[in-house]
Amino acid sequence: MSLAIFDLDNTLLNGDSDHAWGEFLCEKGVVDSEFYRQSNDYFYQQYQAGTLDIYEFLEFALKPLADNEPQTLTALHQEFMEIKIAPMMLKKAVTLLQKHRDQGDYLLIITATNRFVTGPIAKLLGVDDTLATEPELIDGRYTGKVAGTPCFQAGKVERLNSWLTETNHTLENSYFYSDSINDKPLLDRVTNPVAVDPDELLKQAAGENGWPVISLR
Repeated sequence: MSLAIFDLDNTLLNGDSDHAWGEFLCEKGVVDSEFYRQSNDYFYQQYQAGTLDIYEFLEFALKPLADNEPQTLTALHQEFMEIKIAPMMLKKAVTLLQKHRDQGDYLLIITATNRFVTGPIAKLLGVDDTLATEPELIDGRYTGKVAGTPCFQAGKVERLNSWLTETNHTLENSYFYSDSINDKPLLDRVTNPVAVDPDELLKQAAGENGWPVISLR
């Protein structure tokens, strides 16, 4: 059994679930739309450039989870899945997941986006496990803080290494599919790195390293 690892946003999805969640909150009037949209776009541009301060972003992104009741958040997320995520689903991504499933591989999503947003998406895609940035929960309420290491850039490698130790999986003949230069630390670690609809910086890195480039769009 080989480990097949997948980034989520702009890789398995035709869009970014984190940014889309922010847009959805603005549209629903849950947050101050003008301020939140400007900040959401600002952080997303930093992410695309590979310069995002993940802790600054998480302080912003996790605040709505702390500001709302759990049952309110659950209802919002169900609507978010229908309005924002369903149109992002890619047939070729589902086919790729099934190909690895048929090979007997273990399917793992590893994403910087927090688990509240991504957990139901990963469940819908039917993967075996998910590593995501963990929003802190105390007594059933989100605190607005992050628990542990954010699953971002080198943090993805750190979180994956801990997971490998806990589960006895290895990176022998492993795969990792990603669109983003932010994931280069992990792409460098696996046996079979694959750039998926890559950003310009990752496209350049893929060319320099001889990594295959594919499209799921």
